[in-house]
Amino acid sequence: MAVDTMLETQVRDWIDADPDPETSAEASTLLASALAGDAAAESQLRSAFAGRLAFGTAGLRAERSAGPARMNRVVVSQTSAGFAAILLERAARGEAANPPSIVIGYDARINSDVFARDTAEIMAGAGLRVTLLPKAMPTPVTAFAVRHLGVSAGVMVTASHNPPRDNGYKVYLGDADAGSQIIPPVDGQIAAQIDLAAEAPFASLPRSTDYTVAGDEVQQAYIDHVSGAVREGLPSDPNSAAGDTPLAAHVPLSIVYTAMHGVGSETAKRVFASLALPEVTPVPEQDQPDGAFPTVSFPNPEEPGALDLAFRTAREHDAELIVAHDPDADRLAIALPDPTTADGYRRLTGNELGLLLGWRAAERARLRAAHSGQVATGSLACTHVSSPALGAVARAYGLDYAETLSGFKWVSRVPALLFGFEEAIGYLTHPEVIRDKDGILASADAIAMAREAKLAGKTLWDLLDDASMRFGHFASTQVVVRLGGMAEATQLAGRLRAQPLTELGGVAVTELQDLLVPGAAAVPANVLCYTLADGTRVMIRPSGTEPKLKVYIDTFSDVGSLEQRQQAAVGALATVETALREYLERAAA
Repeated sequence: MAVDTMLETQVRDWIDADPDPETSAEASTLLASALAGDAAAESQLRSAFAGRLAFGTAGLRAERSAGPARMNRVVVSQTSAGFAAILLERAARGEAANPPSIVIGYDARINSDVFARDTAEIMAGAGLRVTLLPKAMPTPVTAFAVRHLGVSAGVMVTASHNPPRDNGYKVYLGDADAGSQIIPPVDGQIAAQIDLAAEAPFASLPRSTDYTVAGDEVQQAYIDHVSGAVREGLPSDPNSAAGDTPLAAHVPLSIVYTAMHGVGSETAKRVFASLALPEVTPVPEQDQPDGAFPTVSFPNPEEPGALDLAFRTAREHDAELIVAHDPDADRLAIALPDPTTADGYRRLTGNELGLLLGWRAAERARLRAAHSGQVATGSLACTHVSSPALGAVARAYGLDYAETLSGFKWVSRVPALLFGFEEAIGYLTHPEVIRDKDGILASADAIAMAREAKLAGKTLWDLLDDASMRFGHFASTQVVVRLGGMAEATQLAGRLRAQPLTELGGVAVTELQDLLVPGAAAVPANVLCYTLADGTRVMIRPSGTEPKLKVYIDTFSDVGSLEQRQQAAVGALATVETALREYLERAAA
């Protein structure tokens, strides 16, 4: 198929408007090649110029390159103009201060600083009061700043743990939303305004450099508040003279830390030092920000191979604990010694760490209430694709429990929230400080927990065993089908919906919930929820940010000894996983 006149005109108009010489040259080269008959170049052009990059509840996230369907300065500027229009409308309705205000942060990915400055200039040009954070910093600092500064909104330029070529644009709301991420219908309203902004000549978008660049005070306030929240929740050493020394404060702990080439290292180390937690040994190759991510192809601690250098460093230092953040430090992975593995260490799953941190939060609430002669109240929450183990903890402590749609935009809004998590290694441990997942805050709690366990002669593995005996043993796994694009994942989910399961591994399906059916969830979601006769739960959904179909399986046993519980739950898990993979292969064929 030859390049048609409409596509050629669209690309040439883009080239003329694009303020970035790199993406402008990229589009020029692709167009010349496509006009010369290069089918691959034509395909790239059609993909990049076929519609706009969709703005949703996760904001924007895509590969950095030219075109309206990619991340670049044109798309970021138009998105900022659309978001500014929404904020001005909210102010006019009395839902935000007038003029509205915004804080903008960015990580160390390539062009994050450029996109952040574009955002600041467009927002200031629209008449907003703008604060730009002074350097690349973790996403949690921006999320914290929305509440701390009392602004109307926040933007974080980051693609979190996506591949190196990607970047993104994440949005928070202040005022009544208290610093949570956006939810419908606001995302749709912003998307509509972005479309309007994109219809105007790019050069006509007002810009201004009349904005404030913050100093260190915002980062320092984050460190102070985070440290204060963790310190307040630490159990006291009953043998200390004044009773204000944290339990296990004197216990040494050998810790290896990786920032995964991201922005977590400086802020995390300052938090750890403020709490007098043990000093960490960094993975030297990954400790400083580097948007090229030279040692990992996929900078996500969950991905195979991502922790290889951390395991090597841990073996060299005989570490008792590995702490890993993703590049924007909103996610946390913990790994522990495990002699049964080739690496000598194993990473806790998101569900395992979520169980431990949730149990810790419930115990923290119990102790706080008991100190004032009251009964603990509040909610534990997780996404509906996370392990239901947290519900067992909530029941044991007399707390409320909620399962939400995927994303901390939902978890953070659970009433009276004490703790929330998602299986994708995201943890909201202190909602009074921040209304989003925070890998730094969670890691401080995890280190303190490991140190207290060591004082008792235990490891975090032992605490998981204790949890299995107290709450029952929960086993979980995830099956991921990687696809060529987001549309393919949605299409596969549609085929699965048309071919519903009636049994898995010989166990009958007793309930099917389709969250796309009106009324099945607070907001319709592309999720299928199966419950089997033995209590096994299976969740199927396309990823909202990556071209994947994700399936989550959870089994449970509370009968017999620890070993019997583990064998029963793990055995059921293996049977269901095998049957499910066969089902997915047939559907994908």
